[in-house]
Amino acid sequence: MNTNRKATIIVGVLFILAAVTSVIGLILYDPILKGPDYLIKGSEHANQVIMGAIMELILVVSAIGTATTMFPFLRKYNETIALWHLCFRFLEAIIITVGVISVLSLLTLSREYAATGFPNIASFQASGILLKAVHDWTFLLGPNFMLGINTMMYSYIFFKSKLVPSFIPILGMTGATLVFIAALLEMFGVIQQVSVWGAILSVPVAANEMILAVWLIVKGFNESALATITAKKERGRKYDLT
Repeated sequence: MNTNRKATIIVGVLFILAAVTSVIGLILYDPILKGPDYLIKGSEHANQVIMGAIMELILVVSAIGTATTMFPFLRKYNETIALWHLCFRFLEAIIITVGVISVLSLLTLSREYAATGFPNIASFQASGILLKAVHDWTFLLGPNFMLGINTMMYSYIFFKSKLVPSFIPILGMTGATLVFIAALLEMFGVIQQVSVWGAILSVPVAANEMILAVWLIVKGFNESALATITAKKERGRKYDLT
């Protein structure tokens, strides 16, 4: 198995790992992010919430992993867009990490609330509302807004370079546009962050990631297209030297 094939398998596995951990993490956060009694439920389900945070941290590592592993391939076609993709993927990871910190801070608040014997709830709720708002905004900006930008960039290169069948990057660019629109609509309060419309607009980008992941694991990149891109890159370098 050559180096390129190993890299594509790693990218595919990381895409799947990112998708799975993001869903599991969100589910595990339920006690502390949903319901009016989150200050009580959070401390009661502390280990579950911490496991949710670990899942999201795995998501962060997976997102960075996909970006760094794909970079050598993307740069062969367009180094500028490849760098943009790498930087924006890191920014997405940072935003998600801020969300994780907000949830863990909310867990600390819940534990403190329980330890003090359930005092006047007003001051604790004020802090809780703020921390939940931080998580909600990071959830919007990371897995929606930045995801749309990142998916558009790598899908564009895949479409132009023909490294994968055209239907995959077409689905990717469509999904990127829709999830980006969903993020904007949620920002302006047109639709709710967790809603039927939000879910519908997110389906194409999720489907693209899973289809791309499976394709990369089973088939990998088009070797002839990769060889063509590499040859053009080499000719360009020789021309620059002359």
